[in-house]
Amino acid sequence: MQQQSIYDLSLAELTETLAGWGQPAYRARQVWEWLYQHKVRDFEAMSNLPRALRERLQAGFVLGRLEQEAELHSTDGQTVKRLLRLPDGQLIESVLMEYDDHRRTACISTQAGCAMGCVFCATGQMGFARHLTAGEIVEQALLFARQLESEGERLSNIVLMGMGEPLHNYDQTLEAIRRLNDEHGLNIGQRHITLSTVGLVPAIRRFADEKLQVGLAISLHAATDEERSKLLPVNRRWPLADLIEAVHYYIGQAGRRVTFEWALIAGENDTPEQAHKLGHLLRGLKCHVNLIPLNPTSGYAGRPSDPVRVKAFQDILESYRVSSTVRVRRGIDIQAGCGQLKAEVQSQGKKVRTAEDHD
Repeated sequence: MQQQSIYDLSLAELTETLAGWGQPAYRARQVWEWLYQHKVRDFEAMSNLPRALRERLQAGFVLGRLEQEAELHSTDGQTVKRLLRLPDGQLIESVLMEYDDHRRTACISTQAGCAMGCVFCATGQMGFARHLTAGEIVEQALLFARQLESEGERLSNIVLMGMGEPLHNYDQTLEAIRRLNDEHGLNIGQRHITLSTVGLVPAIRRFADEKLQVGLAISLHAATDEERSKLLPVNRRWPLADLIEAVHYYIGQAGRRVTFEWALIAGENDTPEQAHKLGHLLRGLKCHVNLIPLNPTSGYAGRPSDPVRVKAFQDILESYRVSSTVRVRRGIDIQAGCGQLKAEVQSQGKKVRTAEDHD
């Protein structure tokens, strides 16, 4: 039987466990701070704990379960992608992106695979394997935070935009967010955390009722039900009218602007007609559109839009007073789109470039 990862325990569960061992309540807080503030690699480093307690922790738990399978570095040195193996052999991906304004953003996964089936997404093409635990979600960020601290830097932002649909794994995702935000944990401000969803309407409403200040990004990609249902099967269950109504509810509850993600696919959804339809759909809504030239995948024939079409699309949105920015594509040379590295590893006979190859 495998030992449990201590990262899978909430503070309340850790407190209960240590109380059952006859430890005073403050010991749980000490262990918690060693885990998330000091980011220790082994229990022996928890120097203010009695040796007997350290030994019992060592016997009962492991410090994480993610094993690095591969690490790729972009040629510009600003993006690192990791392929991580879970104890059951499943593979997940996480990405660290560095920006000139000193932001250090980790893009982390919430599921192994994904059940949503978005046609242009490498993760959606591989299907769903399982949900991640809160500990497995947080550990991805913790690994990057530990690395950055060793370099004199700090993990500043988290985006739940890796493999999987965060709101499909609602409870574990929410627990992970609370732990990432915990001032005694990784202490990432809520406004520096963003959750991305394809549009699970009941879960968006539930998330709104949490009244968190976490950013919400919604994968839109088309402005009519007919077109969106071709790209995102979830739209057949919750069409645009339901989604936009849920967005209004979220804005009313959280008071925050919503971001809509729009992957620009050449000749498909980058046309003036689509831009006008999007402008009509979003006009007057407290929102922003993130325009993303498509990350090509082997399972989808679409290609990214050229800059001229992107600019024309953006100008049309501006005419409706809908703000937008074009996301700088990061890590294209290292398959930074979620699921792409896993797909490469699993393709027969394919060798993956590792960190050693990079060096």
